[in-house]
Amino acid sequence: MGTIHRVGVEEIAKHFVELQDPRSAVNLKHPLKSVVVIAVMAVLAGADGPTAIARWAKFKAEFLVAVLDLPNGVPCKDVFRNVLVALNPSVFQKCFVNWVQSLRMKAAEALDIEQPILAVDGKTLRRSHDHNKGLGALHSVSVWASELGLSLGQVACAEKSNEITAIPELLRLVDIKGAIITIDAMGTQKAIAEQIIDQKADYVLALKGNQETLHQAVIDHIDKHSKNDFADAKARRYITKETGHGREEIRGYMQMPVPKDLEQLELWKGLKSIGMATLVCNRNGKETIETRYYISSLEVGVKRFAHAIRSHWGIENGCHWSLDIIYREDQSRIRDEHMRENFAWLNRLTLSLLKQHPGKDSTIMKRRACGWDENLLLDILTGTTT
Repeated sequence: MGTIHRVGVEEIAKHFVELQDPRSAVNLKHPLKSVVVIAVMAVLAGADGPTAIARWAKFKAEFLVAVLDLPNGVPCKDVFRNVLVALNPSVFQKCFVNWVQSLRMKAAEALDIEQPILAVDGKTLRRSHDHNKGLGALHSVSVWASELGLSLGQVACAEKSNEITAIPELLRLVDIKGAIITIDAMGTQKAIAEQIIDQKADYVLALKGNQETLHQAVIDHIDKHSKNDFADAKARRYITKETGHGREEIRGYMQMPVPKDLEQLELWKGLKSIGMATLVCNRNGKETIETRYYISSLEVGVKRFAHAIRSHWGIENGCHWSLDIIYREDQSRIRDEHMRENFAWLNRLTLSLLKQHPGKDSTIMKRRACGWDENLLLDILTGTTT
């Protein structure tokens, strides 16, 4: 191995030096930081559980001993299983904070992004339940930096309805200062809007029936001004057209200052504008129209507003779709409470690492290649290029 790779892997291992070892003192043959780095490497290369991690490590023993501190060779399956079961998920995730933050800074600088869009959304692992143990399917809420292709954090919750309590915890875990936070309607809560403003960020929040009074007030105000084509309002509009895959999509965005007499205005901290997004989709001669309404702490700037709304769907397309198709996460049968949360984070972290690599191959091909090419694996792990 080249020296640059050895140094790079050791730099990665330093992120886990302060991670408290949950194992008993009589079972410490393998340094915890090396166990964690092997797990990250193996998941990058396609592993989907502790058995697969151990099998990969056994095949790559010579390579791993050369780049990591492994005085007793590579660990067995039980070591990986015990560590992933014993580590508290919130503590496990916190040890990645500096690593993820460095990735975020590099990506934002490379793309010259001053105000990133951070999308907050939930995802359920449908097969992760265990009725015998009274364990429901894992539902977690995560933050995805859409333009950067980075997962910045996740918090597990008992079920989808608990997102309301999980989102504030998640926002406290992530440095959101200066960002635009986008959340679906379930997360449109007064306390969450206030927290975002208090953490020096902005929000674009979707409206639905869970905020019925505000939702209807926004609809009524926009409908009133639409009758004369917004001649009496300081509204701004923006339209995009896209064609491909047998369909045509026309997206229309409208944003306007929040009216001073809007019902409940005083309850929403930082609220400065309201808006709507309309999607007209024509596929095989069949037209569908969908309209959504939003509140925002942003001043009127309709292109930025439109960009935030479109970027929110990056968490579905860039993150959730990749986890289900590339990682087959929805098929995961890991049913230990801690291990499934820790593995869900490893999936998101490694997906982020794959998306940071500048190679032209698809994400799925890069992941496959990590299992074949040790140099590529190290490049992606350490953020270097050769």
